[in-house]
Amino acid sequence: MKLPTAAGTLEDYTLQGDPLTPRAPSVPLTRTAFAAAHVVSDPLAERDPWQGRPAVDWDATLRFREGLWDQGLGLAEAMDTAQRGMGVDWATAKELIERTMVAAKAHPMKPRVACGAGTDHVALSKLTDAAAITAAYAEQMEAIEAAGGQLILMATRALPAIGAGPETYARVYDDLITQAAEPVILHWLGDMFDPALKGYWGGASVDEANEIVLDLITRNASKVDGIKISLLDQAHEEAFRARLPEDVRLYTGDDFNYAALIEGDGTHYSHALLGIFAAIAPAAAQALEALAQGDMETYHALFSPTVPLSREIFKAPTQYYKAGIAFLAWLNGSQSHFIMPAGFQSSREITHYAEVFRLADQARLLTDPDLATHRMTHLLALNGIDA
Repeated sequence: MKLPTAAGTLEDYTLQGDPLTPRAPSVPLTRTAFAAAHVVSDPLAERDPWQGRPAVDWDATLRFREGLWDQGLGLAEAMDTAQRGMGVDWATAKELIERTMVAAKAHPMKPRVACGAGTDHVALSKLTDAAAITAAYAEQMEAIEAAGGQLILMATRALPAIGAGPETYARVYDDLITQAAEPVILHWLGDMFDPALKGYWGGASVDEANEIVLDLITRNASKVDGIKISLLDQAHEEAFRARLPEDVRLYTGDDFNYAALIEGDGTHYSHALLGIFAAIAPAAAQALEALAQGDMETYHALFSPTVPLSREIFKAPTQYYKAGIAFLAWLNGSQSHFIMPAGFQSSREITHYAEVFRLADQARLLTDPDLATHRMTHLLALNGIDA
């Protein structure tokens, strides 16, 4: 088939056609791995997609999660991958969490599910101080705990919006951690994922933010399971995790350098809470299985081809990465269409989707090559390209 390139040309491409078969791991994994999953739209029920509440295909959405669980992965639910604040509102996210937790409790693998609590159900104009922000978080935390999910305290746009300093962050997070029934996962999302989070933690630099967060974790260590860091900076993550209290985990959110970070440096290693794991689940699950077996050759052989794919999906502007996740789900038959809440599929260009197609094939992640080719051909035709 002919695929477009970033140079504006068409080039012949022949599929490798050697897909991995999704399966359960044969041994217990030595890393905790949460895949952050997207939401499948229901195009026939969608109305006013830019402004209204999104219509969700609940059956397809839950089937996708069950497929992740079948492969031994945990789930990070209702996170930014699920378009929180970018097409998916809290009412939809709450229903998603409740439905997911029912399905998780019935699943034979008894998967771990951690769910994002934030403040996105309250307008920023009403979140003007620490008390209002804490109360907004608490409302979502209560709903998640009632459903049986573990809490992820998602980064909120409200704190940077009021110019909060370190003392305000400390007050809010100390209160939230104290309120939580079980240990929480903190969430440090860089502004490459959401520009509204620039300056998070109230420090003037990343070094200052490090000290603020480490102090927060140290004084609350018994109630902090771990922290997800998504700054796309391997050296920073390695230095930060070496300073964590012994029982607090680093969950990498680095979709560029996850293979090396999960492997570790011989002393410390990262666990995973990654959007890319939803797109590369067979490779991720089987690489983690190989790691648990001490088979580093297989670990690298499985993970290495996924890194160029992940870097393409998460290229700048990084906040649009969600389109690549849904695109691969469509190519692989996990959903019948390539429509996203708020029409988010339009956030990336056709040459990007063509490159994702190539790289997914080379990473052995087009589960049904014939179906993927058929669907890619239709997308090309919609963009005026005769494949």
